[in-house]
Parts: sequence; structure tokens; C-alpha cells
Amino acid sequence: MRVIVAGAGQVGAAIARYLVRAGNDVTIIDKNPEHAQRIGDALDIQAITGHAALPSTLEAAGAADADLLIAVTHVDEVNMVACQVAHSLFNVPTRIARIREQDYLRGRFSDLFRREHIPIDVVISPEREVAHAIALRLAVPGALTVVPFADDLVRLVAVRIGETAAVLDTPLRQLTRLFPDLHLVCVGILRGERFFVPTGDDSILVDDEVYFVVETAHLARALPVFGHDERLGERIVIVGGGNVGLALAEELEARHPDLMIKLIEASRPRADLVAERLARTVVLCGDGHSRDLLLEAGADGAAAIVAVTNDDEINVMSGLLAKRLGCRRAMALVTKSDYEILTSAIGIDVTINPRETTVSSILGHIRRGRIRQVHTLRDGAAEVFEAEALETSPIVGRPLKELKAPGLVVGAVVRGGQIVSPRGDTIIRTGDRVVLAARAETVKRVEQLFAVRLDYF
Repeated sequence: MRVIVAGAGQVGAAIARYLVRAGNDVTIIDKNPEHAQRIGDALDIQAITGHAALPSTLEAAGAADADLLIAVTHVDEVNMVACQVAHSLFNVPTRIARIREQDYLRGRFSDLFRREHIPIDVVISPEREVAHAIALRLAVPGALTVVPFADDLVRLVAVRIGETAAVLDTPLRQLTRLFPDLHLVCVGILRGERFFVPTGDDSILVDDEVYFVVETAHLARALPVFGHDERLGERIVIVGGGNVGLALAEELEARHPDLMIKLIEASRPRADLVAERLARTVVLCGDGHSRDLLLEAGADGAAAIVAVTNDDEINVMSGLLAKRLGCRRAMALVTKSDYEILTSAIGIDVTINPRETTVSSILGHIRRGRIRQVHTLRDGAAEVFEAEALETSPIVGRPLKELKAPGLVVGAVVRGGQIVSPRGDTIIRTGDRVVLAARAETVKRVEQLFAVRLDYF
């Protein structure tokens, strides 16, 4: 597949890296020659310097032969025009654009991105998706990551293991025998700075960050197995009233009507706008890492503080100060990769990586075969898929033990709305939805297993 990625920022570079790893022909565009050349040299791909919306730039990038355009520059309007030009002049079949300005996405303007208007096939809104990801984590106290799959029949959950976890030093192959009705499978472990997809012989150790797939109906019973029985609590403090903070407050108001929410925003005009948009949230104007303002917001007795300003340092400091004041859980939005390594060590409970959320959303729309959903782990070290098995897919009719590949593990099989615990003798049937994890080098194997012959259509 020939792909043009417009924008060589963190998201664009990550997308290009994943696509190259999967064997695609990728060209990247950026107006900054240093950014473009650095990514081009690192990935050994063509790098074009120029304005991504200009016909001449797209032509130089090979738009006439491209199968896909992914426009993820920092300017919404550039992304929109790039998609329009790619469609009108070069007939690029599929166009994906990142749109951050929420005014473009409001319900009464939802017809804007249609083929006859601005032809964008998939619109990605990072702020909305990040806010939703945070809301899911807040609803599962103790979780570092929560991702629903198969219409939320199963979930991918990550937790950090403490000294009281019942699964310590237990080989993973025994989890099914010990907890047979939870439909629980461990699909990834981060130990120190090393991430790996475990085998049945691996055991869970203290301080491991464990990723497991579990039937959603049994999630509340599964968490204590890993040493977590926290509750949501009554009060949440949000620091930052930008698009993420506002979207998060709106979702929490809708999902948890009894939750007390206070939001701190530094800008007076923005604070006034946010206050008008929210029904129950108390909005305070001031410095999000001011001790006095955090106390006024009730951070000392809050279940969680969620710091989502545009400044990593403010987010981390707000979380640490709130924890010192007595807040039970600190969540911080962090865009710098270097900071992610440090945050858990210094006391931040959950680090929110907006790049990972955005990249996962884009990959879910471009994976080959019947891949319904994708979530990347640890900056692409592995991916968790939801894939549908069709009649001519190679995976159909074969027991799972024949499909083994290094770095691949099946987390759940959904059949007719019911969860089937994956075992070696489980045979995949037509229509099954399979949730599985694969290391980066095994992703192509997953796509092959769920590919469909052309004569099927």
C-alpha cells in the first residue's frame, strides 16, 4: 500500500514508523525540512519538504499513485484542504484527517465532512478520544489503561502489581485454572523498561505493569486478583479547561450524575466559556499548581486529580502537589516521551499519552483484512487487535494451537455475543471476533490470518 503522511510531528512520525514496519511504501511531508529529513533518514523513506495542501507538494509525494492520505499536520485547515486536493486532483481513494477544532465537529455542522463537501473518509479528534480514554480509566479505579473491544463485551486493562496481588509468582498458564469463570488472559507485561508478550510459563512480579483481556461483566471481580479494589469516589478535580478538559468534564457529567467535579483553568475568558458549557461542574480560575487553589478545589479529599493542560510540567507538578495534599490518585497528560519514563517513579499514578490514543485510532482504520479495532502498547512495541474471521480467512477451522507465533497471544473469542475462553483446542469459526495481542514484528502475521480471498466478495 502506498501511503502519504502529511505532518512529521509525533503522531505523523509514529504512524509512518508503524506503516513502514508493516511493509508499506510511505512518503512523509512536512514544511520543516529538518523534521522531514530526520524522519525520512530514520525510516529510510521519501521525505518531501513543503506545504501539505499544495497540489505541487502532493504531486511530488506521489499522490497520483497513492492509496491513502493521512493528514496530521498541526493545522486543521491544512489537513482539510490536503484531503480535498488529494480527492479532486489525484483521486486518492482514502483520506484520513486529524481535526482538533471542536467547532468543526459539532452536531449541527456534522455534514461538513462528506464526499460532496470536504471529502474526508475518517475524521480523528484527538481531544475527544483522549477525554473518553481518561473517563474510562476513572471509572475503573486502579487501572492504568482501559480499552473496550467487541462492543465492550471484553476490555483490555492495565494495572500495576503491588505486594498484595493474589497472582504474584504464579505461572500465567494457571490463571485459567485458578479463576475459570473470569475469562481472563494476560497479553502483555512491562517489567522495568522491557515490554514483552508473555507465555504460559511466565510469572507476574511486584511492580510489573500487567495488560490483561477480561470479560467486561467480570472486570470488578478480576481487579482484586491483581491487588486492586479501589472505588471511584465522590470528587474529581480537573486541571485545564482546554478541549480535553472540557470534553472530559462533559462526559463525566453525563456518565456520573452524582460525581462532584471541579475544574481549574488559568485563562479568565476560557474559564467563563467552560463554565457556560458545563451544567454541574464548578469552574475556578487560577494557577493549576497553586497549593491554595488546589485546596479550594478540594484536591486534598479528592478521589483523583486529572491534569490536562498544554504544559507537561504543570500537569506533573499539579498531580504531585495534589497527591502530597491527600488526593488518592494523580493522572497527568504527558506529551514528551522522556517524561513518561519518570512519571510513575516520582508519584504520578497514570500517565496519559495522547499520541498513543491518536495513533491507535488511525491504525484501526487502515489495517488490512477484517481488523475492526487496534490499540498500540508502549509506543508500538505491541498492538492489541479485534479482528473478525470471515469464511475464507486462513484462521477459520483451525485450532489455536496451530496458529502459534512468537509474540502472539489470543485474549478472547466472542461468538454470538458470548465469550469463549481461548484454549489450544479452540477452533475459530466464521463470524467469530477475536481479540489478540501481537508484538510489532508479528503484526503482518495477524493481518494474514484474517485476510479474505478476493473471490469471497
